[in-house]
Amino acid sequence: MAALRAKYRKAFGEETTSHNAAYLRKKLAWRIQELAEGGLSERTVARLEELARTAPARERPPVAATEPAQVASAATAAVRDPSLPPAGTVLRRTHQGAAHEVTVREVGFLYRGKPYKSLSTIAKVITGTTWNGRLFFGLTTRKRKEAA
Repeated sequence: MAALRAKYRKAFGEETTSHNAAYLRKKLAWRIQELAEGGLSERTVARLEELARTAPARERPPVAATEPAQVASAATAAVRDPSLPPAGTVLRRTHQGAAHEVTVREVGFLYRGKPYKSLSTIAKVITGTTWNGRLFFGLTTRKRKEAA
């Protein structure tokens, strides 16, 4: 990786943030070919600029172009699954005689004072086995195959 990163620095005049060797090899190969054969034709560049003007806006703004608070609120809105109950809802489940309560939050869940990202993780903590969290807490039902 060190050699690839050094070659990248020499070819592009800047450091790379990638740690993917296959990607760096392809990018370097493209750059070597570009230097040897020439880059994109003027016609291609003009067409790309034309397409860029009519292209739909990005769904997510570049991270560097926005304020951290805006990025966090956009990420929260994008991550929140609309099929989940509203924040503040308490999900209850009895498993092997013990009652368990999980509070739905704007982002994630709260179980026994500890935050979790998924219901499946909480179900695994409770049962010790892998479970679909929505199924475990009764938010969905298992689809049955019809008899043939």
